[in-house]
Amino acid sequence: MRRKIIFTLLCVFVVEYRTCEVKIMSENKNASNCNHVCEGCKVSDCASRSAQSFRIEPSPRSRIGKIIGVVSGKGGVGKSFVTSMLAAEMARRGYHAAVLDGDITGPSQARSFGIHEKAMGDGELIHPARTKNNIQVLSTNMLLDAEDQPVIWRGPVVAGLLKQFYQEAFWDDVDYMFVDLPPGTGDVPLTLFQSIPLDGIIIVTSPQELVSMVVAKAINMARMMDIKILGLIENMAYVVCPCCGERFKVFGESHINEIADKHGLPVLASIPLDPRIAQCSDNGTIEDLKIEALDPAADFIEKM
Repeated sequence: MRRKIIFTLLCVFVVEYRTCEVKIMSENKNASNCNHVCEGCKVSDCASRSAQSFRIEPSPRSRIGKIIGVVSGKGGVGKSFVTSMLAAEMARRGYHAAVLDGDITGPSQARSFGIHEKAMGDGELIHPARTKNNIQVLSTNMLLDAEDQPVIWRGPVVAGLLKQFYQEAFWDDVDYMFVDLPPGTGDVPLTLFQSIPLDGIIIVTSPQELVSMVVAKAINMARMMDIKILGLIENMAYVVCPCCGERFKVFGESHINEIADKHGLPVLASIPLDPRIAQCSDNGTIEDLKIEALDPAADFIEKM
């Protein structure tokens, strides 16, 4: 199965490389010297242009309900933590949850859920691992010989594996799938937005004022591509004193409401800093952790 994946990735790389060549040639076209290669063409009034969809479908054996992307404008804001916690909360409420770890070069979901075994297959499809609460998880680390082996791939190959995780895996009766995406607005988020039928995305942020700029980039990218934004989640919003219960804003005053109002989006949750988060992530017991501050976001998702 792993040989099949690597072979397919090489094929994807070759196709993407040829596509880049076509784009370069197409940029030099105009309406008078049209060669009927529409991809990459900048001529807006060409009669040869036809609509093209990049949408892919999962295996006929899979059943996937709602698909929610979890994104951020920058790294280090706790996007992967929010992804795993949302899946754990929906599983706690009796739903079949799944996590597709789309952070191909920086995977963390398998470790957070305590999964160390390699992905298995049946000769046709990859089988995601299952946690003790029956959450289905598929992550790059489950394909590598060692967990600390680096993934040194270029963008087209990385994006190709994301599509394989969706299309060539057996997702068994999933109610809610959460896709953990790498930060920023690069190849992988672009591939997800174009290829997979998202029901919406959640943007994770933190209190620093600088973050408002990068959050705006993520919001604008999603709107340019007609992707529904479900709302914002602020992580590391404050820390609660264990003695007196007072809240301390260690990263300064929150700007989440200003950002939400500016872009017309709801704030789904504000999550505090909690030492249990790092402990459970390191121990592979993240699904045992209950963060009450995340309940409003789960309530919102449940009503979708």
